[in-house]
Amino acid sequence: MEHRVLDVEQRGEVEWVTLNRPDTGNALNEELVAALVSYFEGLRQREEIRIVVLRAKGKHFCVGLDMGEGAFEAMERSPHSIWAVQREIARIYLAMRKCPQPIISLVQGAACGGGFSLALASDVRIAAEDARMNAAYIKIGLTGCDMGSSYFLPRLVGASVASELLMTGRFIHAPRALAVSLVSDVVPRDGLEAAAHLLAEDMLLTAPMGLRLTKEALNFSVDAPSLDAAMAMEDRHQSLLALTQDAGEAALSFFEKRQPQYRNR
Repeated sequence: MEHRVLDVEQRGEVEWVTLNRPDTGNALNEELVAALVSYFEGLRQREEIRIVVLRAKGKHFCVGLDMGEGAFEAMERSPHSIWAVQREIARIYLAMRKCPQPIISLVQGAACGGGFSLALASDVRIAAEDARMNAAYIKIGLTGCDMGSSYFLPRLVGASVASELLMTGRFIHAPRALAVSLVSDVVPRDGLEAAAHLLAEDMLLTAPMGLRLTKEALNFSVDAPSLDAAMAMEDRHQSLLALTQDAGEAALSFFEKRQPQYRNR
């Protein structure tokens, strides 16, 4: 499947999704927003895809909302129309968190504003050595809290670093992003694909349903009101998975010292 602004390549059970507006720094225009919403919302019904790798062509990952002429030309300057556009863009990040597939984002160059949130909404972030990210919204007279940044960032790096970044619009560069656990790894730009491939390979060694429910439990536990609530989710998932054929296959393959042959049953 290929869109003009979004390329989608399926490699077995992994889909490589590439932002394809390199001449604009992969800025989010109406067409790219619609393509991302359609893609991520559609993943809920696609169990054959187990992992998504999100990346971008060109120098930058995504510089944020396209502020160029004609980017959102049909939008009127009224509270209702701006609200409608705001909510449409927000659908991207909500769909990223709700889809059952883990999302690995590969960040090179700048990831600003809505582009920063694409990385934040992913499950794992791998940065190129030249990566730099910021919540650019506050630099244009708005609040730094937009497109999930006030939700994702404190949970990833803690309240102090999140407050610093959201209240100033400062860039966080790859070395510091690694130091504060915003990203899992920093690699040379030409090593991004290989790093994602190795991570995806390890994920593919897990049972399909186990991987999906791990993402679900992690999302739930981030907001769980108590340890009891988080463990209740874990207990439900483990009890359910223990009865699957894949769990029996995993145990058998362990004792037989071979790779399991999962059937997603």
